[in-house]
Amino acid sequence: MFKAILLDQLEKKTIATVTELDEQRLPQSDVTVAVQFSSINYKDGLAVTGKGKIIRDFPMVPGIDCRQSDLVI
Repeated sequence: MFKAILLDQLEKKTIATVTELDEQRLPQSDVTVAVQFSSINYKDGLAVTGKGKIIRDFPMVPGIDCRQSDLVI
């Protein structure tokens, strides 16, 4: 489990909630990175507010800028 901002859409509005997510909800990928800290950049800020039409698929966890602590393959 990890804490994340989760973006979803309800009646064409972007809804942001801070929640605990299970790793099973993440899409399959080649690499999993254990992150200690993550930030929200300008583009993520637009996504959280629902402006800019940044998000293609919901739900979404924003935050691509991170500090890696461990690499799990």
